[in-house]
Amino acid sequence: MWTKKDMPDQSGRTAIVTGSNAGVGFETALALYEYGARVILACRNLKSAEEAIANMKQHNGPGSLEAAWLDLSSLQSVRQFAEKFGKEYKRLDLLINNAGVMIPPASKTAEGFELQFGVNFLGHFALSGYLYPLLNATTGSRIVTVSSLAYLRGVIDFDNLKSEKSYDPMREYAQSKLADLQFALEFQRRIIADHGQTTSIAAQPGANNTELSRHMSRDAFAAAVERVGALMEPWQGALPSLYAAVSPDAQGGKLYSPDQDGGYRGYPAEAVIAPHALDENGARKLWEFAEGVTGVRYAWNV
Repeated sequence: MWTKKDMPDQSGRTAIVTGSNAGVGFETALALYEYGARVILACRNLKSAEEAIANMKQHNGPGSLEAAWLDLSSLQSVRQFAEKFGKEYKRLDLLINNAGVMIPPASKTAEGFELQFGVNFLGHFALSGYLYPLLNATTGSRIVTVSSLAYLRGVIDFDNLKSEKSYDPMREYAQSKLADLQFALEFQRRIIADHGQTTSIAAQPGANNTELSRHMSRDAFAAAVERVGALMEPWQGALPSLYAAVSPDAQGGKLYSPDQDGGYRGYPAEAVIAPHALDENGARKLWEFAEGVTGVRYAWNV
């Protein structure tokens, strides 16, 4: 049973955790801070990020905490964040692509994409691409992309990524989380081909009691809890991300998940990935699509 007590010292390491003002992201950033890392809370709401930092500092960790504005629904904001970070920091050990939105009312990103696909996947794709040179220059660095068990129901519909045909909130959420997982796996394949020294790993947090469910009605939330069972607290949901980020046993191109009840609860373990997420042709198509619409092309060495 792996917990944050098993984390190695993170002193001297720099980490970005997106969406770290609350929930699983908060607990991920807190643990890294408690183990000595310099943690940047990359959040859309700076006031909320600063409040989160004040709460984290009550734990008197040996690391440091900084808030930075990042709106993943705007590719311009993603580029600005990455450019500013590149000017101010000389290393990046951990990029935790944690931020996400789940089943909101129909809405779109600044570029016109369905919000969940745009924030959960495209924003993180662009962010990872902009930061790849710095990650690749930092020995032992890792990129952890947070998916969800919803990926099991996901299908990438390239003809409806701007809600051209219809909008179904849970269908679109599942699609975005499949995209996250396929991205993490394809990223690792490309890193290997690039002879890179960074590592891409996927994690999924299980069923947690967080603000992510804020768009669900009371009845829908109750039905979901009845279906999946008791919800974990966010500190436990953060463990797969932390394991993927810092455990010497975590491997690139793998998915780490809670180990009980089909991945809804438990402690980090390698998960079996469903066949449709392992479709390399589909992952390449998704990658090339993302390159085209974001304008971000990774700076490979080969």
